[in-house]
Order: sequence, then C-alpha cells, then structure tokens
Amino acid sequence: MPSARPRPIHDPRRDDCPWCGSRRLRTRLRSPDLRHRRPGTFVVDECQDCAHAFQNPRLTPEGLTLYEADGDRRLSRRRLRATARVMLPFPEPESWLDVGTGDASFPLAAKELFTYTAFDGLDPTPRVERARAAGRLDEAHVGRLTAPEVLARLRGRYDVVSMLHHLEHTRDPKEELAAALTALRPGGHLLLELPDPTSASAAVLGKWWHPYDQPRHLHLIPPANLRTELEARGCVVVATDRRTPHTPDDLATAVSLWLAHSPLRALTRPATAAAAALDHTLSPLLRRTRFSNAYRVIARKAP
Repeated sequence: MPSARPRPIHDPRRDDCPWCGSRRLRTRLRSPDLRHRRPGTFVVDECQDCAHAFQNPRLTPEGLTLYEADGDRRLSRRRLRATARVMLPFPEPESWLDVGTGDASFPLAAKELFTYTAFDGLDPTPRVERARAAGRLDEAHVGRLTAPEVLARLRGRYDVVSMLHHLEHTRDPKEELAAALTALRPGGHLLLELPDPTSASAAVLGKWWHPYDQPRHLHLIPPANLRTELEARGCVVVATDRRTPHTPDDLATAVSLWLAHSPLRALTRPATAAAAALDHTLSPLLRRTRFSNAYRVIARKAP
C-alpha cells in the first residue's frame, strides 16, 4: 500500500483579517524560527483597519506540535504573586481555573494569597497532571478549553478564569474567549495578560522582539480590540494595566537572539548580561511609556 501523505503544517493563506474581516492587510514581519532554528520562514500580517497582527499562513495543529517550544520562559514567584494580587480587591473566589497552566507555577504562587480557593489547571500537555500529583492543583484537565468534551465538564464552574500569555498561542482567540466565559459563573472574573503589539519596542527591535516569537505566537491582539470584544460579549472591563505586566527582558532577549545568529556568538553571555542589567535599570521608566511590552485586562461576566 502507498504510504500516507504527510499532513500539511500550514493552513491556506487567508486574505482577510481573522479579527474584523477586513481585506486591507499588510505584511508586518518575516522571520525564521529564531529560538530553535527549525526550518521555515513565517509571516506576520497586520490588518490596516483594526491593527490585529496574525501569522499568515497559520500553522495547523500538526504544525504547532512540530514547532512547539521545549519550555516556556519562567516568570519569578514574585512576578506571579504580583499578578495574583490584582484579584485581591474582588470577592475571594471559591474556584479558579488557570488555562495553559503548564507546570502550574501561577496557581502555586496564587495559593499563597488565596488559601481558601480551589485551583484547577488546564493544559494540552501531561505537565498539568504532574502538577496535580505534586500538590500544585486540586484538579488537572488535559486538553484545550475549546474542545466540546472539555468545556462540557467545566461549564459554569469557576469564579475566576486566568489566561496568562495564553491567547497569543491559540488558533482562534475569539473562540477561546467565548469558552473561558462559558467556564465562568455569572459575575465571575476573567484575568488576561498578553504581549502588546502596539509597544514601541516591537517597531524598534523588529524580528528580534521576543513577543513575536515565530512560529509559536499566532495572534498579537491590540488592547483596544480585546476590550471591544469582551464588551461585545456582555462583559464589563473592570481594570486594565499596561504598566505592571511589563517584563524587563526586551533588550537582553534581542541581544541574545541576534548574537546567536552572528559570528560573535562568543560574546553572547557577557553582552546578554549587560543588556539584562540595562533592561532592569530602564524598566521603571519604560513600563510607564509606549515601550511597555505587555498588558493586563480584568473583565467581569454579566451576572
């Protein structure tokens, strides 16, 4: 029997914006896989009407598996606690779902502030089950939130659903938002953090700006677009922040990536250390300017 044909790793290229449907697109970026040097060149297009940026053509699920990272960047316990702390002004949740939780570093940090909250985690990898076995989670769910069998189990169970640097990895962020709201109880809160494609760092650093992270980031959603979508789904946006979610690593990551692709690789460690020191020195200023590289939104589901 003839061997099965390999499944494509890209969807067909689209000529309209997946966010607003406009056909006024421009190419914003072309980039190889800078982190892992796997073959291929990837295109990020931008809608000239709503400014949504997206990989085009988009990787298929098989393509995402092929190019998936060996591990995501780890945020410090202090940074994760600071993110969890933003939910303290609201009623203490009985149940909290962290989507894309990985090894559950965020629920582990959040438990220090919300000692009476049950934390569940969802992730497409078995890491979430290992996190539950280690006592970091009360329940572990393997799969994707948009899968009907997963959403049927989680419908209306949670007071808080968090998606921290998750939406940019999803093939359909609008569908993902709808699923998150389905998992929330009426009056529950959705906590989101995302890279900010309107950051001035994106324009200055180009393909070396880490949040582009091709081919793993499929969508870069401007803050105004996300707010409009949430409000269209009946949510009330109760807080936004473009200052504290900033991660001071733009220069260090750009220098590290650039040197790794140049004949000056021997300079990577000292140059990256110097850039990291500059990142942290400038961070108190940059996080208050258009150079902030991330943003946070808290939205309440209609009661």
